[in-house]
Amino acid sequence: MLRKEFSEDILSGRKTTTIRLGKIVPKTHEIMIHSGGRPIAKALIKKVVYKHIYELSEEDAKKDGYESIEELVKSLENLYGRPIDMNEIVTIIEFEVIKKFTELDEKDVYMGLTPLEIAMISNRYLRDELSENDFRIIDAILRYKSIRAVSLKLYGSLSKRWLIRKVLRKCLYRLMRKNVVKIRNTAIEM
Repeated sequence: MLRKEFSEDILSGRKTTTIRLGKIVPKTHEIMIHSGGRPIAKALIKKVVYKHIYELSEEDAKKDGYESIEELVKSLENLYGRPIDMNEIVTIIEFEVIKKFTELDEKDVYMGLTPLEIAMISNRYLRDELSENDFRIIDAILRYKSIRAVSLKLYGSLSKRWLIRKVLRKCLYRLMRKNVVKIRNTAIEM
């Protein structure tokens, strides 16, 4: 989760890194970036670098959305709620936005999202309001990564894929109703 004021910088490509205290090893190369309480983009991790704070450059600070190293350190102190030692190690995660979630395509059945993306967002923002069956399907999509595989695992047949698609559409509708994802306004041409 990134601070809301960084949303525009991330989406425009001005902010291309995030710096975190400690040595962090990302679990995947594709990540969802959340800001302001909702997902804003899908990104590809390009590089992970570890440095001591005293090794950070002005360029490192600027890529993370700050004007100076001092401003970056002050922000880290606010984020972690304690003074930062210049000998501490930080992780610099460089990323590239590959999909923006701010303007989804209403012409697509899933608004331009993949079933896996819908499942990931639903798991985070709808978890407490999903029925047991809906959660079971969302969890299976997260585990098996495709509608086809989930249908075979849960129902032993491909003929039940419609049930999975129905849950995905229902989750997507709820996410839109909660303004977690938004569709762009499109004019109807005649």
